[in-house]
Amino acid sequence: MIIVQPVSPNPYINLALEEYLLHNLDDDLVMLWQSEPAVVIGKHQNAMAEVNYRYVTKNKIAVVRRLSGGGTVFHGPGNLNFTFIMRGIQGKLIDFKKYTQPVIDFLNKIGVPASFEGKNDLRVNGLKISGNAEHIYKNRVLHHGTLLYDADLDVLGEAIRVVPGKYVHKGVQSVRSQVANIVSFLHEPFSYDVFCAGLRTYLMEYFDISQSWEPTAQVMKKVEQLAKDKYLTWNWNFGYSPDYTFNGRALVSGQMTILIFGVSKGHIASVEFDPELLPSEWQNLEDHLNGIRHCHEDILDVLKLSGIVNSRYRKIPSGLMPLFF
Repeated sequence: MIIVQPVSPNPYINLALEEYLLHNLDDDLVMLWQSEPAVVIGKHQNAMAEVNYRYVTKNKIAVVRRLSGGGTVFHGPGNLNFTFIMRGIQGKLIDFKKYTQPVIDFLNKIGVPASFEGKNDLRVNGLKISGNAEHIYKNRVLHHGTLLYDADLDVLGEAIRVVPGKYVHKGVQSVRSQVANIVSFLHEPFSYDVFCAGLRTYLMEYFDISQSWEPTAQVMKKVEQLAKDKYLTWNWNFGYSPDYTFNGRALVSGQMTILIFGVSKGHIASVEFDPELLPSEWQNLEDHLNGIRHCHEDILDVLKLSGIVNSRYRKIPSGLMPLFF
């Protein structure tokens, strides 16, 4: 077994590296890594329904779809991610307790009474500190999880805050849980870097690892190409979402206006609204909206084309955002 040295804080690169390692490296491995702020959604989730789209767009927080299923997690400063990729026996590859046990043991060792609860969570006193997911490829399993050590929980909460009923779909929906930072359970808190180093040392001893592996320039070239072709694309991160209905409402010229979109593969397939509640310049809105991506850039272009907003605008006015997202 080897321990992999990550080379980038870029969430798109890190998820691409996981996929590359799963498909191309024969060794069993463990990897500890960190990413810049990102909302990471499960493979079968509706991206729009899982994030506060206005908040993540404004704050330039990445939204990335991962290879595995399960629910939404948040990456960023103060959060540590762990990955195991191992061979196993067909039919017995999915085993959340097996891969979280060494992490639980380490947390218990440093005085944090963590335990495995539910389908895939690590919790302390009922508060979630880690979300986990798995993906099978041939006779190998990819298990990855998060560890909230000293994360900004306000940013996390705002990034995944959603309005109930705004998106109607049949995709996998996250179960929102109250979260906490690991550091808050330590009798004598220490730094994030010390925590990361401690877990790394513990896992190397637990699995008797003596060899580390760092991606070569050639490997990274392939990983970066995979990120470009898949993880950085709108089609994967948003267009892969299951079909959904969006219900938007906002005050337009003093009237409460409702827009209903039917969205398929991330593109607006149908538009419903009451024309009597819209100003004259909005009347051709339906023609312009049909077929475009349900995203900020495309809708802003439509609003400019229709003369609803000035062509110099770089973003949709905040008062209109609830009508479209």
